[in-house]
Amino acid sequence: MTSPRHPLPHLFLFLLLAAGSLFAGLLFGSVNLPISGIAQALLSPADDTTSQIVWQLRLPRVLAAFACGGLLALAGALLQVLLRNPLADPYILGVSGGAAVGALTAMLLGWGLVLVNLTSLAGALAAIAIVFGLSFRSGDWNLYRLLLTGVVLSAGCAALTTLILTLAPASDVKGMLFWLMGDVSRAVGAEGLSSAWVTLVIVAAISMIFSGSLNVLSLGQMKARTLGVAVLPLQVGIYFGAALATVAALMLAGVIGFVGLIIPHVIRLLGINDYRWLLPLAMLLGGSFLTLADTLARTLWAPQQLPVGVLTALLGVPLLLLLLSRKR
Repeated sequence: MTSPRHPLPHLFLFLLLAAGSLFAGLLFGSVNLPISGIAQALLSPADDTTSQIVWQLRLPRVLAAFACGGLLALAGALLQVLLRNPLADPYILGVSGGAAVGALTAMLLGWGLVLVNLTSLAGALAAIAIVFGLSFRSGDWNLYRLLLTGVVLSAGCAALTTLILTLAPASDVKGMLFWLMGDVSRAVGAEGLSSAWVTLVIVAAISMIFSGSLNVLSLGQMKARTLGVAVLPLQVGIYFGAALATVAALMLAGVIGFVGLIIPHVIRLLGINDYRWLLPLAMLLGGSFLTLADTLARTLWAPQQLPVGVLTALLGVPLLLLLLSRKR
């Protein structure tokens, strides 16, 4: 795997983009805040309205959006090297389907936010266990069976989700649809924000440690074994690392599509294929992308908020098509 010629300029550019997206998330909203007021609220918090808006509403939300985007981009990059499939994304293995069935069932029964999160987590963990149990037998790891099991499970969960939406009262359907299309607003003040950042740091650190092995694995299993890589433990670790990152993102903001699919491809279209650089750049770009999308989702029709998953698709599709049209 050849390293990019000039990866540091990309890293510097993406760091600036990350800082700019976070600041834009603090600056824009249904209430106009001056830049000086935001800076003063960050440096010396007080009991004024500006400090309360910044610390209680906007700062937790932009941090949640950035962590969620980084988690999805990281999970997408890991699954694409695991499955050697450019269409792989964090939800391809049925994790989001299981979480959606659990969360929507709790909403249908009228349970509170805590139980909704718990049932969502239970559904995601059940999907992970089912896919892994059917794909890993007697020490044999079959990636084709893994992919097929995930696709079939996703289809079944999609049918159950449609059934729940059909049976749900009209007053509950909007909240369910927002969960299915992504809603970062529910992450404000949630304890899951810190756990999402901890998960992102841990999974990213472990992935970076094995980034050299990921480069070799991307060449194929046979070549990786020939070069001395322990393929089976590495594949299992990639699967559970990607699943853990996906679950953390789901618990934080629901199902937000397209981020885990498009962001790794954008990095590769920039000429960066070395996972030592691809992973951190994907996390920075994924976090920035979702933060900007969420800022638009809550400001375009303020005070009404749009599902952030709609914005990620509307922004991501033209971006990827533009990059593909320019790629030789």
